Amino acid sequence: MTVVEALAVPRVLIAESDPWAREMLNELVLDVRCDAQLDICSNGREAIERMSGYIPDLVIASRELPGVDGLSLLRGLRQLRLQPPVRFILLSSRSDSVSVREAVQLAPTAYLTKPLNMEGLRHRLEALLLQDGAQVACAVPALAPGVGLDAFLENRREVADGGPLFVDVRAAVASSRGASGVELTLLEQALIHDPHVTALLIAAANSASNHQGKPVQTLRQALAMLGATQSVNLVQGLALKRGAVLTDATLLLHATEIWEVSQRTAECARTLARKLDLDHERCYCAGLLRGLGELTVLRCMQDWLIAGGSLDEATIRRALAQYSASFGSALRTRWRLPLELRELIAAVYQYNTGVFTREILAMTVAGQMGSLGLEDPLEALAKSKSARLLKVSESDLERVRNKTVA
Repeated sequence: MTVVEALAVPRVLIAESDPWAREMLNELVLDVRCDAQLDICSNGREAIERMSGYIPDLVIASRELPGVDGLSLLRGLRQLRLQPPVRFILLSSRSDSVSVREAVQLAPTAYLTKPLNMEGLRHRLEALLLQDGAQVACAVPALAPGVGLDAFLENRREVADGGPLFVDVRAAVASSRGASGVELTLLEQALIHDPHVTALLIAAANSASNHQGKPVQTLRQALAMLGATQSVNLVQGLALKRGAVLTDATLLLHATEIWEVSQRTAECARTLARKLDLDHERCYCAGLLRGLGELTVLRCMQDWLIAGGSLDEATIRRALAQYSASFGSALRTRWRLPLELRELIAAVYQYNTGVFTREILAMTVAGQMGSLGLEDPLEALAKSKSARLLKVSESDLERVRNKTVA
């Protein structure tokens, strides 16, 4: 394939009410055409306003948009009788013959039913946005003159994409396929150690388009709510993001250390919760997500390096100490993780929320255990207020640690 820089830059409008589907479509379009100009809308009226001043080269819209739906958007564009007609991919949860015929009469470029076949959509986008197998090279935006690391991180806090991946998501999906497709039990086993994947799937399962009843607080619940196809789409979309995998050796070393502490915390939380007859899956999840703020900061620092910045060990440690808590809080709030789960994560850091349930006490103990070395004494922890309220002895804690190591 040759790199062609003379292709006209396409302008693509995406209209989708679900934030996670919007993000997935955004990443997929940019993966095909990194130079595409994107207009992202959450409802039909916003899409109409955007198109009042220009006509996109391609529209990707959900039929089930609030206000003005995607079918009405398509109808409005067709009534303009533009030549050539605006290319329009209509996404819909409706696959019945009546709905399909109603849409086909308006000659969409494609009518795709949800959950989407992302590989099929990619092929369509390549055919629509590229020519003769060409691909477009895009340079990484350089740092603005005079911008330091602190200003860079301050600007990224409210928009950061989360932490780096710790699993090969494509391999995880491939290993989860059985005779009848992806098996959720196998997919859970393949993904359960990754904090970013776990947090994102929980957040997506709790979005307005999926949420039903009690909030989803574990990876297993999230996979069951989303289903195999949508879960796979979201997970594979993560691999499309720039910086999804850390490549800088120093940052990767820090990330691995943080992940190991999170994993120990999660395992201790699960074992202790089982002993105390608590929700061990939710406790495991809360322990795993303890380091999401630190990991997000590290991923942003890799973006800083890619853009031309520099780092040393002292700067990395200072940035982690200064920004990790606020990055974690901002991410959990923006992703709307359930309050109960956020309280358990806060308990890992012994933040006083004024609530002292048995689960919160258990997470406080697990958080301290996760930070200890395998040979560190447990006597002081056994004498802590949380352990005493739970009536957990030093020997109990030793047994928890032994089971975690095993």
